Amino acid sequence: MTGSVAFRGFGWRPLGRRTPVVAGLDLRVDPGERVLLAGPSGAGKSTVLRAAAGVLETTGDGDALGEVTTIGRVGMLLQNPGDAVVAERLGRDVAFGLENARVAPAAIWPRVRDALRAVRLPYGMQHPTSALSGGELQRSALAGVLASQADLLLLDEPTSMLDDVNADAVRRCVAEVVAETGATLVVVEHRIAPWLPHVDRVVVLGHDGSVVADIDPVSFVATLRDDLAGVGVWMPGVAAPEPVEPPVVLVETDRAVPRLDALALGVDLRRTDIRGATVTAALRDVDAALESRAVTVLSGPSGAGKSTLLEVVGGLRRPGAGEVRGLGRPPHRIGSRDLAALIGWVPQNPEHGFLTTRVRDEIAATSRRIGVPVDVDAVLVHLRLDHLADANPYRLSGGEQRRLALGAALAHRPPVLLLDEPTVGQDRGTWAAVTGWMRAAAGADAVIGAASHDADLAARADRVVPLEGGRNVAPGPAPAPAPVDDAR
Repeated sequence: MTGSVAFRGFGWRPLGRRTPVVAGLDLRVDPGERVLLAGPSGAGKSTVLRAAAGVLETTGDGDALGEVTTIGRVGMLLQNPGDAVVAERLGRDVAFGLENARVAPAAIWPRVRDALRAVRLPYGMQHPTSALSGGELQRSALAGVLASQADLLLLDEPTSMLDDVNADAVRRCVAEVVAETGATLVVVEHRIAPWLPHVDRVVVLGHDGSVVADIDPVSFVATLRDDLAGVGVWMPGVAAPEPVEPPVVLVETDRAVPRLDALALGVDLRRTDIRGATVTAALRDVDAALESRAVTVLSGPSGAGKSTLLEVVGGLRRPGAGEVRGLGRPPHRIGSRDLAALIGWVPQNPEHGFLTTRVRDEIAATSRRIGVPVDVDAVLVHLRLDHLADANPYRLSGGEQRRLALGAALAHRPPVLLLDEPTVGQDRGTWAAVTGWMRAAAGADAVIGAASHDADLAARADRVVPLEGGRNVAPGPAPAPAPVDDAR
C-alpha cells in the first residue's frame, strides 16, 4: 500500500484564536508523490501535517472544518524532535514505533541499526537519549520514522537544526528511502533550495493558510522567485535580507546594570547518565570570549557542544572545571532574579521557557518580576506577533514560539543575550526581525552569543567560534556571506 492524503475545505482555528490558522484548504497528495510544503512562518504548514497524521485534535484544542482523508501507514517527524523521545536509551527509542506496530522482535533491531546508520548517528543502542544534542535528537526521531517503513512520510523541518554535511546526508537518506519503498512524502522546510532536487511538486501556503502556488520545482524557481521572496519564502538565488533593527529604546538599557567588556570562558563539562557515570565529554577545555558590542556565533556540527556552552555561560550548568569570568561571580552561583536581570536566555526548545498562557503576558513576565518597564506592544510589532497578542503561547507555530521566546527573554534589555538557534523556523521577514534585534542590541553595548547552523547569520556576525567534539577548532572572524545560489 502507498499512502495518500486529501483535504477538502479543511480549516483549523485553535482555541482562543479569532481567526483560523488554515481556512478552506483543498489539497490532494497522491500515492508516490514527493511534495515540498513551503510558506511563511505561521502559514499553517505544521497544522496541515498534524491533520494529515490524524493527531491535530489530540495535540491541541480547536475547531476543525472540512474533511481530511488519509490512506496508509503514517510516519511523522515532529517539528520539535524532543517531543518524540519516549525511552532512556537510543535503540529503544527508535524501536518504539516498531514495537507498537507489533513487528517481530527479530526484525526490529536490524531495522533500527539500519535507520541509525542512515541518519549518521554514530552512537550505540545503549547511548542515553538525554545526552543527545538538539540536532542529534532530530536525527534520532527521523530514524524512528524511517524504521517504520511507513506509506506516508510527513517530515516537519527535518534538517532545521543540522549542519550542512548532516543535513545533506539526511536529505539523501530520505530520498533513498522514498525511492526504495515508493512511500509518499510531504516535507515542510523553510530553507527549500536543497530539497528541490528530491521532490516533484512544490505547494506554497500563504499567510492565511491558503494555497498560493502548486507547481513543479523547475517552474517554481523560474516563474515565482521574486514574488514569493517578497512574501517571505526563502527562494533559491535570492540573497538573505538585511536585518531590520527595532527602535533603540527596545534594546538600550537605562538602568544600573554592569557594562561588560567581555565574558571569558575556560570550561570543561562531562555528560553523565542518571547513575552519575560519565557518558561523554560535552566540553573539553573550551577557551573563548563573548565580547560586548559584538554578535558572536558558536558554530559546528550537531553535538559539538554549542548549546552546552551557552548553558554554562547562562548559569544553567555548572562546569566540571574552569570558569566563566566577567559577571562578578560564577553564573551558576547567581540567584535567579539577579541572573534574569543580567542574562536573556532563549532556549533551543522555546516552550521550555514559557511561564504564562497569553502571548502578551509572556513578553512582560520577566520584566514585571525584576521591575523593568517594557513597551510590550512595540516588542510584539517588531517580532510580527502583534496579531497574536492574546493567543496561547503553546498554540503558536514553531517559528512564532521561537520569536516569542526571544521577546520574553530580551524585552527587559539585559546586557547579555544567549540565543540557541534563534533563526530556526523563520521566513525571510521574521529572520530579518530576529537578526535585527541582535544587531541593535550589539549596538547598545550588549554581549551576544548565539549557537547556530545558520550560515547567513554567521556571515553577519562579528565573530565566529567554531566547536567540534566539545573543543575549540580555530577562532576567527565571521565568514564571508554565502553566495545567493547556495543550495543549503
